[in-house]
Amino acid sequence: MLTAGVAACAAVPPAPAPQPPPQPPRTLFQPVAFAQLPGWADDALAEAWPAFIAGCAALLARPQTAAIWREPCDAARSAGSADSRTLRALFERYLNAYRALGPDGATTGLVTGYYEPLLDGSRNRSELHRYPLYAPPDDLLSVELAGLYPELEGKRVRGRLEGKRVVPYWSRADIEGGKAAVAGKELVFVDDALEAFLLQVQGSGRIRLAEGGTLRVGYADQNGQPYRSLGRILVERGALAPEEVSLQAIGAWARQHPRELPALLDENPSYVFFRELTPDPTALVDGPIGALGVALAAGRTIAVDPRSIPLGAPVFIATTWPLSGAPLDRLVFAQDTGGAIRGALRADFFWGFGDDAARQAGAMRGQGRMWLLWPKAAAAP
Repeated sequence: MLTAGVAACAAVPPAPAPQPPPQPPRTLFQPVAFAQLPGWADDALAEAWPAFIAGCAALLARPQTAAIWREPCDAARSAGSADSRTLRALFERYLNAYRALGPDGATTGLVTGYYEPLLDGSRNRSELHRYPLYAPPDDLLSVELAGLYPELEGKRVRGRLEGKRVVPYWSRADIEGGKAAVAGKELVFVDDALEAFLLQVQGSGRIRLAEGGTLRVGYADQNGQPYRSLGRILVERGALAPEEVSLQAIGAWARQHPRELPALLDENPSYVFFRELTPDPTALVDGPIGALGVALAAGRTIAVDPRSIPLGAPVFIATTWPLSGAPLDRLVFAQDTGGAIRGALRADFFWGFGDDAARQAGAMRGQGRMWLLWPKAAAAP
């Protein structure tokens, strides 16, 4: 018979077990023949080879991916610098092709573009160079979720301590308003507020220093706040029509409304922190470092939602050139991620560095299809 004390305790319902955060609907992968990939037989795969070899180094260094990528990556490295026909045969021998479908069966998704911008700046603050790029502040917490929920390997939340509580980290407006502990974390100062903002959107760039030389910076961390598109905000205000949205159009609006620009930027609460990058002269690819930890190859790498497309995987993409509408069908590699890149069929196409890359990236916004190329030794993800 229970004692009164035990009975009283038994009457209190146990605390519910913590529930994992909801997962996005799964991407569907439908097996297809390589012949069904538009333009597969004509793609200059030799141009994509350095990006694949660079990606293999990262995939083989990760315990969770090394086993399934060992055979195709070893074969690729043994092949060396081969012609496109040989490389096509190698892919078909070691990989299967899967058409990517949305959870609702959708076959197309949004494809945008990004690039590596060039800004003017200085190591020292001045009247001209007064907009700082910061390294991550010391009070920015990054909480890994895999300890509680193994299925969320690689997922994290950001915050800061307020007493004994972890609360969301400061928003962009708060950081710009002086609330965040960023004093002393300035890497460099640039001369244009909008360009500094767009550098955060792109995730990496080069700074032409007034003192001489060029500084390369890359993504280091983020404040954990959601991303809001300036283009979408301007459309909602009626300042731009949906078909007019581009980096060039946003820049033109900013030049015409300089007093309104700070408030517009603050409507995007997301904020990116940077790190200084040291170029590797031995690297096969000369590009900024993406989320996979390898340099991004212009025209051959994309940013994806890693919950939908596995990071590091080859992807065949079929979309259109932004300034002509001509077919753009080619092999790319999912070697980067982005705060605005969410969804099963969402891709951000990396155009590289320079004015032409900026024009192409700024104008790119269209529909695209994707096919995942995955090792034959493993089931589809």
